Amino acid sequence: MATTSSASPPLSALCSPAITIVDQNNASTISTVHQDIIETHIFTRLDGPTLASASCASTHLHALASQENLWTNICHSTWPSTTSSRVRHVISNFHNGPRSFFSDAFPLAIEPVSFGNSSENPPDLPSEIISAVDIYYKKELIFSKVVETETVSAWFKCSPFRVDLLDPKEAVSTRIPNPDKDDTCRYLEEDMELSWIIIDPIGKRAMNLSSQRPVNVHRHWLSGEVQVKFASVVGGGGIGAATELVQCGVVVTCGGSAKGEMHVREVSLQLEDMDGMYLNGKESLVMLTRGMAGKRGRGKKRESERKKEVEEFLERKRERKERKMRREGTLDTLCVAFGVSAFASSLLFLLFR
Repeated sequence: MATTSSASPPLSALCSPAITIVDQNNASTISTVHQDIIETHIFTRLDGPTLASASCASTHLHALASQENLWTNICHSTWPSTTSSRVRHVISNFHNGPRSFFSDAFPLAIEPVSFGNSSENPPDLPSEIISAVDIYYKKELIFSKVVETETVSAWFKCSPFRVDLLDPKEAVSTRIPNPDKDDTCRYLEEDMELSWIIIDPIGKRAMNLSSQRPVNVHRHWLSGEVQVKFASVVGGGGIGAATELVQCGVVVTCGGSAKGEMHVREVSLQLEDMDGMYLNGKESLVMLTRGMAGKRGRGKKRESERKKEVEEFLERKRERKERKMRREGTLDTLCVAFGVSAFASSLLFLLFR
């Protein structure tokens, strides 16, 4: 069985390509600024990617930007769900603490690790996964929750994989106005954002499964409920197999209320292969493990790249369905031809015996 390293990608993976480590002689200019000013008045105003880029400018800034409290605050401000006690404890055990967690959870997972045939030689699977989810509307947090899912029971491994954050009768009130026209669905597509981070507490790895912004918004014609779909694509299955590419789909269902505002009634995650079949628990865990162990991108153009991945998945899915229909059509034609031939042969035999 192939093994993977638990070390997270370096901060340089998040740096802008235009920024490189400079010569030590040039670093003396920034070193003249008092350390307290840099730490208190500059770095605390930066977001994660900008701080990572700043750390690549010199060894002096790299040392200052590696402080744990900076990355802890960035993780908490970027993903409020990470403030929960369980997630804080898990993050503290990562290789470089919150800095490693951010390096895992912010960029895209673009190249899953290959473990060969997943059915014959599966990777070491986590005994538990943690979902840390945050939903924003117009930059305002409307939903945040952490859910722990055990993955060792036979029921989990054999049943269709699905993580639900809300009970069937549970609803969360929001300030989203109830859509009274089709334009409101377009506003949701523009103004709603979601982050769904899957965490392996034992392997000390994490991955963000969301497209950040919706890939599709649909309003049910009868109930009036609005389904907002976020998605990402992970790979790693055998070439030509249905699991060569798998879509991680997050559905947020919002319904109206008597007060004219929408309630969040469903937030769920499922994995779908290119045949349109939902993966079971074990299959999903293999794909998620591959994604968490894979290489990361630079975190740039996250939304456009995720949308492009989903469009490619849907196109591959459509082509696969068309090939399957052509094969079935050819098989049906052969069966009909064989049946006609058999009937004609039987008729001729009866006429000329």
